[in-house]
Amino acid sequence: MKKKHINNFIKAILIFMGSIGCLHAQNEEMQLWSSEIPGSIKADDYNEIYNENLDQLRKVINPTLTLFLPEKPNGTSIVICPGGGYAYLAINKEGFKVAEWLNTLGITAFVLKYRLPSDDIMQDKSVGPLQDAQESIRFIRRHAEKWQLNPDKIGIIGFSAGGHVASTLSTHYNDTVYKVSDSISAKPNFSILAYPVISMETEIAHKGSRNNLLGVSPSNELIAHFSNEKHIDSNTPATFLVHANDDKGVPVENSIHYFLGLKKHNVLSEIHLYQNGGHGFGLGNKGTSQNWTNQCEEWLYNNNYANQKE
Repeated sequence: MKKKHINNFIKAILIFMGSIGCLHAQNEEMQLWSSEIPGSIKADDYNEIYNENLDQLRKVINPTLTLFLPEKPNGTSIVICPGGGYAYLAINKEGFKVAEWLNTLGITAFVLKYRLPSDDIMQDKSVGPLQDAQESIRFIRRHAEKWQLNPDKIGIIGFSAGGHVASTLSTHYNDTVYKVSDSISAKPNFSILAYPVISMETEIAHKGSRNNLLGVSPSNELIAHFSNEKHIDSNTPATFLVHANDDKGVPVENSIHYFLGLKKHNVLSEIHLYQNGGHGFGLGNKGTSQNWTNQCEEWLYNNNYANQKE
């Protein structure tokens, strides 16, 4: 290889490595808790595991927020809660890819790597994910000026069990689940729920999510407390819901009951139910759910949360 070609090749490699470095610098991963994680139990043999082939992140110990900055930020931000039945996080499909989509709308995205319920590392596993969700909103509001964000335009999006995290936050944002050192609100301004787990009631609950969060024999009180359709009021954030009728994992009634609760209390809301699409369609698939992001973009734009796509 001639010297000139070698130099050009080296330059190309350096440019590529530099672009990768910039990408990682932009997508900054930040520790969610600045001090001790509330209600945590030390477990030396409990280690985080990620299966890249299955996109399954398990045994989360230290929750984080990964920041994705858009080219043309509009001040809106959204916390992203990946699903996985409270057993793992589909961190790429329902996390990082979602952040990239939101960035195209001018929205600053934060992927929440939340703790999965476990008696090994939590004093009360039922509130662990809610603690992380509450703190994620407070964290962004505390640092909103740093990223030029509007503290009144912070939303949350959740998929499947991540939808339960998001809807729990939307209905339990005032619950005292850890000691807060300031008066910053944990209430999101809006939520987006994609094929969400909403209810813990036996008839429509996703059994795996319920067992992982509440245990195999939860009390009626605990079931009622985390059946989020029962806790909607007029202060519940505006909500956009999507679900497929042929969802065999999480029955579509989860979204329907939540929507009816929002309607009853005159909360701004919109729901899209698709003929097919199954469960876990992420940003879309070959079923009728494949265009849900277009409808969500319109909803975000019409409610002044997103830039209109060019």
